[in-house]
Amino acid sequence: MNDTPMAPRKRNWSARTAAQVREALEGRRGGARLLLPFAGPAVVVSVAYMDPGNLATNLQAGAGYGYALLWVVLFANCAAMLFQAVSARLGVVTGASLATLSARTLPRPIVLAMWIVSEIAAMATDLAEFLGGAIGFSLLAQIPLIVGMAITAVVTWALLSLQKRGFRPLELAIGALVGLIAVAYVAQLLVVSMPWGAVLHGVFVPTVPDREALLVCAGIVGATVMPHALFLHSGLTGERVKPQTEQARAKLVRYSNAETIIALSVAGLVNMAMVIMAAGAFHGGHDQVADIGAAYRTLTPLFGSMAAGLFLTSLMASGVSSSVVGTMAGQMIMQDFLGVSLPLWLRRVVTMAPSFVIVALGIGATRALVLSQVVLSFAVPVPMLALIGFASSRRVMGTHRLGTVMRALAIAAFIVVMAMNAVVLVQAWPFF
Repeated sequence: MNDTPMAPRKRNWSARTAAQVREALEGRRGGARLLLPFAGPAVVVSVAYMDPGNLATNLQAGAGYGYALLWVVLFANCAAMLFQAVSARLGVVTGASLATLSARTLPRPIVLAMWIVSEIAAMATDLAEFLGGAIGFSLLAQIPLIVGMAITAVVTWALLSLQKRGFRPLELAIGALVGLIAVAYVAQLLVVSMPWGAVLHGVFVPTVPDREALLVCAGIVGATVMPHALFLHSGLTGERVKPQTEQARAKLVRYSNAETIIALSVAGLVNMAMVIMAAGAFHGGHDQVADIGAAYRTLTPLFGSMAAGLFLTSLMASGVSSSVVGTMAGQMIMQDFLGVSLPLWLRRVVTMAPSFVIVALGIGATRALVLSQVVLSFAVPVPMLALIGFASSRRVMGTHRLGTVMRALAIAAFIVVMAMNAVVLVQAWPFF
């Protein structure tokens, strides 16, 4: 009999990442490697701010108004960054998701109402995201949309199956797709003219050229703070690593804030790149290009097949990754509100079903996108108000509750987002 002790089994990526986080919190890890194990939750939710819905509104802004509405993208991203940071803080401090805290503390009828609204919002979000990825596959391969939807379904299923291996493999896969989206848009900027003076003026000097531009502004802001991303971020940070001391918890909050700022800054730059690309390619000659398919068909003769291919590559990556994130959020929302967990295949079928129904009924993609954003306009107050309430509570957050300035900023951002959502609802009325 061999008495040689067996080598310990190699830990998987998730276990190694959790160990590295604990080392950093205990001061045993530093230098350039310090933030790497903390990168994950904010990268995952940042996908919600680079989805096909953002692409559609940014196309409309750039093609119709050039660089004039870049300041709106900046504001919308700052508002998103604020609320995502609050969501992450809530998860780190309490160890629970926003949905779990709501289920524990609020009356049952309110919890059920919040769950229903949040489920509808998750399906509405996935509608635009899933269709966006399918449109990308359809245009690139010249195949029917329904076939593109089937391909998108298979790819998203494969990515979601990574959850069985812990949190890290899926974080890395989503991070790779985010990197692909960013690189594709940077590459697109190389083929369009970019007058820096006009770009900087658009970013830092607020202007609203006409009434229609106000509606475009509302579309950008009103559809930016995503309900499912607010629920998901708190859950991801709450489940990932449990700090054992108050000092470790305070450190984790700081590192979480840093990750959120970095990830959402990248998302904001990608959104600005979308507007700049649309402005450089379409403004002044193709102002009415606001449809994804029309943009692709217009890019090819203007800048060649490479530019059009990069456009579709970014569309497919954003559609697939955001659809995965939408399904993850739907899973978490049901489990944490109701204590019920559906099998992954059934969860995916539920979130995909509206997209197939839309296509089967012959409803246009633009109309479907508008209707999905209307649904989100009704749903977004739920997590925003809940976040402000819980994060401001000393009983829930202790010394980590929001200070006066942060609370005032959150309330002000909430009011602006709600005002923009009201404009979206008015704009969408003719579609009903």
